[in-house]
Amino acid sequence: MSEGKKMTSSRRHHLKSLVLQIAATWLEEEANEIAATKEAYMAENCPVPDLSGDQAALMEICKKLQHAIDKVDEDRYDAEAKVAKMDKEIEELKLKKVELGGVKKPALKKVRMSADAMLQALLGGKHKVTMDLRANLKQVKKETKEEPTEAVGDWRKNIEDKADRKKMFETS
Repeated sequence: MSEGKKMTSSRRHHLKSLVLQIAATWLEEEANEIAATKEAYMAENCPVPDLSGDQAALMEICKKLQHAIDKVDEDRYDAEAKVAKMDKEIEELKLKKVELGGVKKPALKKVRMSADAMLQALLGGKHKVTMDLRANLKQVKKETKEEPTEAVGDWRKNIEDKADRKKMFETS
C-alpha cells in the first residue's frame, strides 16, 4: 500500500456497508419506539369505548366524543392563531431590522450636463427652456492699480536708512 492511501477499496467498501447496516437497525429501532409511545399515549388518553349497552348509553358516549373533538378543534385553532401571530411578528421584526440597518445607497456617478440639458430632462421634451446665466450679468470695468515706482529705487539708500535705525537701537 502507498503512504497516502491507508485502506484498500474492498476494506473501505466493507466498512461502509457495516455502517449502513448499523444505521438501518437504528432507524428501525427508532420507528418501533415511536410506534410504542404512540400506542401507550392512545391507551392512556383514549380508552376503548364500551359499546355494550342500550341506545341512551351509546348516545352519551357519542356526546362525550363530540365534546372531546370540539375541545381538540378549539385547541388546534388557538395554536394556529398563535403561530400566525408569531409569523406576522417575525416578518415585522425582519422589516424593522432592514430599516434600522439602512439601505445602502449606490455610489453616484458624476454626470457632466449643462443647465439647459438638466432643465429639459426635468421638465420633459415639450418644454423648451434656455438658461443663459451670463445674459443678465452687469458689465464691470476692470480697474488697474498703479504701483508706486518709488519702491524700486536705489538699494544703497535703503541700506543706509536701515543702518541708521540699527544705530538708534544700539544707543538706547
